[in-house]
Amino acid sequence: MIGKVLGEKVKRLRGEGAGRPRFPSSPFNLSPRSSCRGFSLLELMIVISILVILAMIAMGMYSKTVLAAKEATLRQDLHTMNRMLDQYAADKGKLPQSLDDLVSAGYLPEIPIDPITDQKDWVMEFGDDPGSPDSSQGVVRVRSAATEVASDGSSRYSEW
Repeated sequence: MIGKVLGEKVKRLRGEGAGRPRFPSSPFNLSPRSSCRGFSLLELMIVISILVILAMIAMGMYSKTVLAAKEATLRQDLHTMNRMLDQYAADKGKLPQSLDDLVSAGYLPEIPIDPITDQKDWVMEFGDDPGSPDSSQGVVRVRSAATEVASDGSSRYSEW
């Protein structure tokens, strides 16, 4: 009895009984008779636009991260080379004449590549060598050859 009543209600909802169906057919009807037409052009354009916007945001963040890593590497390389210049002067009693002197004496394994210019084009500042009897000059400081402004906008890389 209950099954028969339920069956009649289902038939009425589907429209198989007398009268019109009470509810429209489901948009999720997966029967082979359904007319699935896919996505509209507008829907596809909206999805593609959202994906392009997200990709642009990701690329901007990626390039900022790469620049921050290059700047951190530059700061570390400059700090290391200038510290090794001081150590060389303290150990040898004279200033080195070039960065190659630091490499040949074992203070640096090799001259690092400037991460901003991607070359070994460091700018050396020369000064009077206080330990030299003939008042010769030697390297007192190393700076980057890059002339661009740092990402924080406070100074140029060549001023670090």
